Amino acid sequence: MKLNQNDPNKINLVPTVMFVDMNSYFASCEQQVNYWLRDRPVGVCVYTGRGGAVIALSKAAKKLGIKPARADEIMKKFPQFITLPTNPALYRQFHVKIMKVLQQYSTDVIPKSIDEAVVNFAGYHLVYKDLEAIAREIKQKIKTEVGDYLTCSIGIAPNAFLAKLATDIKKPDGLLVISPENIDQVLEPLMLTDLPGIAKNMAWKLVSHGINSPLQLRYTEPHLLRKACHSIIGEYWHYRLNFREVDISTDEYKSMQAMRQVSKAQRASIDTLMDILRALCLQLEKRMMRHSLRAHFLGYNFYYEDGFAFSDKFRTNIPLQDGIEIMNIILDRIKIAEQEKGDIVIINNGIISMGVFITEFQDAGIIQLALWDNKFKEDNLRKVIYSIKDKFG
Repeated sequence: MKLNQNDPNKINLVPTVMFVDMNSYFASCEQQVNYWLRDRPVGVCVYTGRGGAVIALSKAAKKLGIKPARADEIMKKFPQFITLPTNPALYRQFHVKIMKVLQQYSTDVIPKSIDEAVVNFAGYHLVYKDLEAIAREIKQKIKTEVGDYLTCSIGIAPNAFLAKLATDIKKPDGLLVISPENIDQVLEPLMLTDLPGIAKNMAWKLVSHGINSPLQLRYTEPHLLRKACHSIIGEYWHYRLNFREVDISTDEYKSMQAMRQVSKAQRASIDTLMDILRALCLQLEKRMMRHSLRAHFLGYNFYYEDGFAFSDKFRTNIPLQDGIEIMNIILDRIKIAEQEKGDIVIINNGIISMGVFITEFQDAGIIQLALWDNKFKEDNLRKVIYSIKDKFG
């Protein structure tokens, strides 16, 4: 393995991160509550008119080879195809139940989207001797406590990226563990674009520098990958494939970051992209709240399918903790940047990766009370809310 084992950032070689990815989630929720729809080719649409875009497909539809497209185009070839309007309230209802199941096993559960979550089992080695057995137990509990028609793919690995990759490899209803012992065998048959977050343009950049496969990517030196990608994101690919955690921050007191790879289906909806950005900001809020910290320095970055990137970083006079406040500041800065440049839309359907990071922390407990009375009230309310969420879901 090429990664320097003396690196100051801890590298976890034990598979302790579990990624849970619900299969065909929107369609499966509809089929869970409507027995007649089960085992049929179903598509969930933004709207069900002729030009309505299908954003989610059932497992039966995928088996037929149906891809997301306009509903009328699909129905010309597959007249048995059934379209349904989106039902966000239903999907949220099942999401809450799924999170409650996961929280029975670990206190460190991070929802990545409405149908995905990371469960961190670091520190649970004395409680759970066999995470594969726990994964099978979780699968069964989702069926018995949430819905008998709902299935999920589960990946287990030393970091979140490899755990996510494992779920992509074993779909639907799969279970795969990636470890130092089998990672080369797992990567060997894959193409670069099989890795979450690598689209055609990024793959072209890598191939043009002689990197033709995920296995080669794993064994290419970080500085060469940075040169190939014209960005530090190249180094991140090396780190991910060599077990370092770059998608869930492991050094919370110096800096915190929350990153997310965005699938093709997710970037089809601007609302979904906004939901992901909100989730990233709230994830950082939760970490700061747990450690009684506020941040002065914020940054964010978006990477796009065409190989371009947009990033911004700035310092605030007022230290922040509230996730929605952080998100609103980011959106204000995006709006200003769009107005200045005049010809760009920063949050668009080409995004393949999003990240938010914070640093320059201040202890929230030593801020002058006279100046920050309202902030203290907000912090106390936030602590109460999180304690209620931890207890009741």
